[in-house]
Amino acid sequence: MNEEKYELLRLIKNKKINSQRQLSKEAKYSLGKTNKLVNDLVSLGLINKQLVITPSGIEELRKHKVKNAVILAAGYGMRMTPINNDIPKPLLKVRGEILIERIIRQLHDKGIKDISIVVGFKKEKFEYLIDKYNVNLIVNNDYSVKNNLSSLFLFTPNLSDTYIVPGDLWFRINPFRKNEFSSWYMVSDKEKDNQYYRAMKNGNLKILKGNSKGNVAIGLAYISQKDSKQVVDNLSKYNGDIRHNNDYWELSLKDRSKLYIKARIFEDHNYEEFNTYEQLLDFDNNSEHLENKAISIIQAVFSVSKEKINDIKTLKKGMTNRSFLFSCDNKRYIMRIPGAGTSNLIDRHAEYETYQAIKDTGIGENVLYFNKDTGYKITEFINGARNCDAYDEDDVKSCMEVLRSFHQMKLKVEHEFDIINQINFYEKLRGKTSIYGDYYDTKKKVLSLVDYIDKCNPEHYLTHIDANADNFMIRENGKISLIDWEYAGMQDPHMDIAMFGIYSMYDKQHMDNLIDIYFEKNCSIQNRIKIYCYIAMGGLLWSNWCEYKRSLGIEFGEYSLKQYRYAKEYYQKAMELMKEI
Repeated sequence: MNEEKYELLRLIKNKKINSQRQLSKEAKYSLGKTNKLVNDLVSLGLINKQLVITPSGIEELRKHKVKNAVILAAGYGMRMTPINNDIPKPLLKVRGEILIERIIRQLHDKGIKDISIVVGFKKEKFEYLIDKYNVNLIVNNDYSVKNNLSSLFLFTPNLSDTYIVPGDLWFRINPFRKNEFSSWYMVSDKEKDNQYYRAMKNGNLKILKGNSKGNVAIGLAYISQKDSKQVVDNLSKYNGDIRHNNDYWELSLKDRSKLYIKARIFEDHNYEEFNTYEQLLDFDNNSEHLENKAISIIQAVFSVSKEKINDIKTLKKGMTNRSFLFSCDNKRYIMRIPGAGTSNLIDRHAEYETYQAIKDTGIGENVLYFNKDTGYKITEFINGARNCDAYDEDDVKSCMEVLRSFHQMKLKVEHEFDIINQINFYEKLRGKTSIYGDYYDTKKKVLSLVDYIDKCNPEHYLTHIDANADNFMIRENGKISLIDWEYAGMQDPHMDIAMFGIYSMYDKQHMDNLIDIYFEKNCSIQNRIKIYCYIAMGGLLWSNWCEYKRSLGIEFGEYSLKQYRYAKEYYQKAMELMKEI
């Protein structure tokens, strides 16, 4: 028995076949090849000469019965901005059906009832599927810091004779079968540039490099019992390696320059994958999800229909918000959507006051819309601009010059950024118990630094607080804008230096160099100690912030640990310098 004979046996079992010519057409084999294969099946006693399957043939098919399916549905679906802020992609309703429910019903239609769904982002939204379809939910707690390789890894105890299904696919015709002879990975018959794979004539999937033209990867796959051990072994190896946090599960199929399972070609017009708002708009103009809050705001601000909002692209996911780029009337803008738990962290009325204070200074972004109650914001996109490179000395010098000029404006607002109150506030939000066993001892030490700061009697003016490298936008003409003022308030401006350094995760050498750049190599030891104190306090602040975000299921990995280290290490460095004076 081989793949070709098995395919004919399956067709004879599932379709009413009247002739070898019809069988040849269904299987897409030549008539001569079909004739030979039929003769072999008759000789094996699996069919008779009238093309009717025998009990032995039915038993042969049973040997290859699909056992289960796993649907991967844990990710953010970042490219689906702004819809993904409200609902995970697999739960989108498309042409009257919820995507993941359509997949489940298509699996049920082929007798596959053992279905698991790996969830993460907005996992509670999937809970109803347990009652409706008797599915099993597997929670991936690492969904925010790892790719879907980690999701499939969680299913490895049951990975055998399994369909692996992305949760955001829509199939016009049912792609599943009751029985599968061997493993395969599905690609489209359509070829495009910048693809991962090319289906070869022998059925192999060649791995492509660069911007090569190849078959569009659909992502649906079947893993047989025979191949499951190798897939499981590879998933286990890669999942434990931080270097593979951003990898897709398909890495487990890689064998040098090709995949070690064959291609299954699927007609391009028989499936849809939804990655962007515009793809959904093109496929289902009446989808209820197109009536999105962010889109409605844009429509109102610019007085346009949703069809006029285009070129939507997700920007890098921020640590507090999500933002996306869009075009309207041939101009580009950025929409900010507040992230999970943001309403507990940010006073949007205070942020609005800050933007009013800086609007005529030319230092910030051009704000076209700001809602003080929700935090939604629209700004002009700065064409050709780039972020400051925190490890490029020229960039840092230019940005510190801008920061110093801003501080010298000595602007004032009615609200204050009290770092001690903020530490306590985030601590309350995250809960009494810290993930760090020595947290309260560390906090006691860090807060003792307040006495030194008070003795310095620093002046307080409008301070950015979040003046990190990513918030300095350097234009092609060299002009620099400082954006995202949501944490800004009255404070010692020198705190901005500390915040730039800890966000950049500087070591001591880089931190001292930053201080020297800002002060033009004229920093007093008293000011250096004070900035060390701010580094320790800022580290504790953002460590608590990360712990709160962690309680919401959002992990920040190394950044979180590094902030806590700043709290401990710079308390010590500040104390050592104090002893010297």
